[in-house]
Amino acid sequence: MKKRIGFIGLGIMGRPMSSNLMKAGYELSVFDINKESVAALAAAGARGAASPKEVAEHSEIIFTMLPNSQHVKEVITGANGILNGASKGSIIIDMSSISPVVSKELASLVSEAGLKMLDAPVSGGEPKAIDGTLAIMVGGDEEVFQQVLAVLQVLGEAVTLVGDNGCGATAKLANQIIVNLNIAAMSEALVFAAKAGIDVDKMYQAIRGGLAGSAVLDAKVPLILKRNFIAGGRIDINLKDMTNVMETAHDIGVPLPLSSQLLEIFHALKIDGKAADDHGGIVQYFEKLAGVEVQGVKSEVAGT
Repeated sequence: MKKRIGFIGLGIMGRPMSSNLMKAGYELSVFDINKESVAALAAAGARGAASPKEVAEHSEIIFTMLPNSQHVKEVITGANGILNGASKGSIIIDMSSISPVVSKELASLVSEAGLKMLDAPVSGGEPKAIDGTLAIMVGGDEEVFQQVLAVLQVLGEAVTLVGDNGCGATAKLANQIIVNLNIAAMSEALVFAAKAGIDVDKMYQAIRGGLAGSAVLDAKVPLILKRNFIAGGRIDINLKDMTNVMETAHDIGVPLPLSSQLLEIFHALKIDGKAADDHGGIVQYFEKLAGVEVQGVKSEVAGT
């Protein structure tokens, strides 16, 4: 018999992930402060709950997919939180991108309460959340991981136990360094090409099969060329992730000069009103510096 599942956090990622769990035949209880999201999933067959506590009362496995560490803390330990509603032995799987330090602290509190916890942040953005092909980086006990592996495989095609509690969160931060710096480097190159006056789309086609090619390139360039910055991964969420990166790096004694510069770029974009844009919108920072816009048609430069 399939375990009863709870899902807390029905945003860009959580809503399609919840839908995939229902499609796989799991009995699902859901909660979000956005009542419309709860109502939409309830209409599709989920049990709408009034609080994280109520979700926990009806679930054996409880997923959280929330914006930051404080939200995760409140949902787990608050007066109407998971710990006040869950039965002993229940498993909390936090898929949020939060600080590894906080993740370890919460795992300890959860263990003291007689529950189990995994940190299992994801990579792949909204498209992979929709089609159930996320990369999932898991931290926690091997036995607990095996108990929920089948459920995680509904949500992702690459599910990896990285190590103990906190290791999944650390792996996600490393992922965010690579993804966001990749977007920044790509953005510099696109703006350089646009200012030089070449057809950026043709340049993209020329380089994507070589060493410069990447999943990031293929995911973001077509959207940038269409000026589509609708968020799959918001700039303000990635700013939060890069802030966690720098705080963690400083704590363990790792200088990250490129990441620190990117963090300032994210702050500049937020001040410029771009916080809700997709992180492919990093290109707008470099466009503003160069006085050019990257488009899917050949740029006109004086004298060409």
